[in-house]
Amino acid sequence: MPERLLNLLTFLPQSGEALARQLGVGRVTVHNRAQMLLAQGFPVEVARAGYALASGTPTPGELRPRGTFGGAYRYLGTVGSTQDEMRSWSDAPHGAVVLAERQTGGRGRRGRIWHSRGGALTFSLLLTDGRSLADLALLPLAAGVALQDACGVGGVKWPNDLLAPDGRKLAGVLLEADVRGEEVRRAVLGIGLNVQEAPPGAAALSELRPARRVDVLRDLLDSLERWLTAPPAEVLSAWRARNVTLGREVRVTTLQGEVHGVARDLDDDGALLLDTAGGSARIASGDVELVSTRSAP
Repeated sequence: MPERLLNLLTFLPQSGEALARQLGVGRVTVHNRAQMLLAQGFPVEVARAGYALASGTPTPGELRPRGTFGGAYRYLGTVGSTQDEMRSWSDAPHGAVVLAERQTGGRGRRGRIWHSRGGALTFSLLLTDGRSLADLALLPLAAGVALQDACGVGGVKWPNDLLAPDGRKLAGVLLEADVRGEEVRRAVLGIGLNVQEAPPGAAALSELRPARRVDVLRDLLDSLERWLTAPPAEVLSAWRARNVTLGREVRVTTLQGEVHGVARDLDDDGALLLDTAGGSARIASGDVELVSTRSAP
């Protein structure tokens, strides 16, 4: 099976002959299996020097997480959606992670399609630690803070997009939860971060600083584990310190329509507070477009 070859590949090239001996197959079979892994989306490098994985590939053997998050880890090639893959992992423990090299049916916020390509970190994180419905609202903000901390660049746009210093999007977050009454039975946090390359109009982390995907993932899981359990007041304070939204003229698209105004602050539950021509407005959920290029007076 190609998976056996994947488990043997490292960042250093190995000859087809050496891999064939370890697998108990011929060199042609090794080559065919390498081509199958490439077709599945895995970053296999095939050259005269041999077979290898692209440097920084986040394989289970290279990840070595520092905490609970990522301790249970599935590394996949091409999938429909990591959110769906996580849902199908019936015995996944709290902190489990599913990462895929490519998604063909990934979801973004408000039903958008999220197309992921190689060179990104696209993964889902499972939370089963008995959160309340009130806790749920702050999770996206905490995830945005964790992203900015781990990447060390840019700022967060309400509620959780990470933007490069020039305003291009670096990363986004999707939260889906199984809620029963006031109890959150399971929450799945999906994150897409452009690391080595980015779609047109977006930014890649490697444009701004050196970034090996496995190192970024390890740092991000560590940061998520810290911020997703931080006290609400600490999360709100950290988000304010990292944001690019407050004080700006914004246009917010909600289910009830469009709201235009100046973003002034966050409510205690993370809702965005606006000053509009008709008075104040409180936005619990919506998509923000930054209208002005500088803070309003």
